Amino acid sequence: MTLAPFGARLRHALDTRGQLCVGIDPHTSLLAAWGLDDSVAGLETFSRTVVEALADRVAVLKPQAAFFERFGSKGVAVLEKSVEEARAAGALVLMDAKRGDIGSTMAAYAEAFLAPGSPLFSDAVTVSPYLGFGSLRPALDLAAANGAGVFALALTSNPEGAEVQRATGADGASVAASVLRQLAAENAGAEPLGSFGAVVGATLADAGVDLAINGPLLAPGIGAQGATMADLPRVFGASVRNVVPSVSRDVLRHGPSVPALREAAERFVGEYADAVE
Repeated sequence: MTLAPFGARLRHALDTRGQLCVGIDPHTSLLAAWGLDDSVAGLETFSRTVVEALADRVAVLKPQAAFFERFGSKGVAVLEKSVEEARAAGALVLMDAKRGDIGSTMAAYAEAFLAPGSPLFSDAVTVSPYLGFGSLRPALDLAAANGAGVFALALTSNPEGAEVQRATGADGASVAASVLRQLAAENAGAEPLGSFGAVVGATLADAGVDLAINGPLLAPGIGAQGATMADLPRVFGASVRNVVPSVSRDVLRHGPSVPALREAAERFVGEYADAVE
């Protein structure tokens, strides 16, 4: 079955399920807080519980691949199952892998997450454009062919990011501005939303760049990193309705109770709605 473009599917999910992405981030500390062992069994229980609680109601679930990969092939098997079950329950899955390379290696990364026959096929994947935006071409093309999406790092929520992202080129534009400009070109003419997004931290005091890329803006940093939903209109301006606010620890810390996880997610959906009224 051919999927509709990711941007259209994401717009529908945000409009019907509310504007929220929840991470599946099984940190060692969170496993402990849930009373789980730092093991494949603990990882499986954690991930299964998050999927059970949220996959039938939030717009996007975002597994952080590293927390699964650290357990080797058994952890990746848990990740594969989590992706499958989350998508079956109706959530869009954004694989937070931040892959970036050139040529055939980038093409292989793209096939891992964006080819329908892959066990890790996801609705979208995060990528790093810092080998040059053109290095992302295999991922962009494969995503477009398969109704999937790509989120490129642009202005991230970590303070170290500015060292690269705010650096300027010969034309005087910042690296982040260049990434955003090229994403906008990829999304030109797409309706109701382009499939190629940017990662822009909600913790920014001032984005200082044009965020009107006709695509989604994944906004990490809400909750544990200090940003709130109320900050979004200031940071994102007229593009705020294309923001996908990402919350991980401030939802996940309410587990392993399924009702408590659902209540926390619903609260953040409501806070977004209140912030952009």
